[in-house]
Amino acid sequence: MLSFEPKDLPVPKVHQYLLGGVGPRPIALVSTVSVDGAVNLSPFSFFNAFGANPPIVAFSPARRGRDGTVKDTYSNLIATRECVIQAVTYSMVHQVSLASAEYPSEVDEFVKSGLTAVPSDLVKPPRVGESPFHMECRLRQMVELGGLPASGNLAICEVVKFHIAEDILRDGVIHPDQIDLVARMSAAFYCRATGSAIFELPQPGARKCIGFDALPEYIRTSHVLSGNNLAQLAAVEAIPDTEAAVATVGAMAHESPGVALFERFARRRLHLEMLRVAVGLKCAGHPNAAAFMEQSAKAALDNNDVAFAWNALLYLGRLKHQV
Repeated sequence: MLSFEPKDLPVPKVHQYLLGGVGPRPIALVSTVSVDGAVNLSPFSFFNAFGANPPIVAFSPARRGRDGTVKDTYSNLIATRECVIQAVTYSMVHQVSLASAEYPSEVDEFVKSGLTAVPSDLVKPPRVGESPFHMECRLRQMVELGGLPASGNLAICEVVKFHIAEDILRDGVIHPDQIDLVARMSAAFYCRATGSAIFELPQPGARKCIGFDALPEYIRTSHVLSGNNLAQLAAVEAIPDTEAAVATVGAMAHESPGVALFERFARRRLHLEMLRVAVGLKCAGHPNAAAFMEQSAKAALDNNDVAFAWNALLYLGRLKHQV
């Protein structure tokens, strides 16, 4: 790996590495109003949520890298202590990009971007009509993080009112496919957080997971299973019953097994059929049957069928006389 200290790099390179390695980052589309009533709208990708009671969000209206001056959003927040933070979705991303251009302070980015200003209820800055998720906020604290060109300023805000479009909700939860968020990455790269980019990961919560160290040695030292695969297996509360696994798997041998058939199923990641063929090959005395079983378990884990993978591996362990 390359290793270096930030002080040994030019600031633009440090910024570039941060943007590339810390991401994808949610985008805060922030509307503010100056003391003279001038409206400002600007996106910020150094942004996240930091608590629910009270609801706290924070973003960084950083100083400009070229001369260290502050942006209108910063000045307006310091003066009025109010803003609205909107989610950025794929259907509006080009308009948001337009709003990011550096216009003079008196220019209204709502007009330049074609986005619709909607009155807020508790704060003066308007909301963005095209966004399905708005947070009316009041500034709690502005933390200055350097005062130099490209230094951050951490705007810590408390949400005083939410506005959520009903059509992005499923069973009371904001569903990623419905809200269709956009996230920022490095350079000109963005990420659309929907469709095949979304997956579900069971959360351990209060469960007492067995952990890596409790996995049988032949599983823990596998050359087929990845670290991710081992973590899936280690997330159970107890190793499943070996006798039941052996009985289940032993009864599923394919009647006409063959290596070509196994490879055909493997290409399609059909873990059930892969294991059936592998067990059939074991019954026929094939020397690679154990390796095929392990590959079947990996395919099951890659398909998020952890229970099946455990059965396959416990059966394999019985063959190895290690369970």
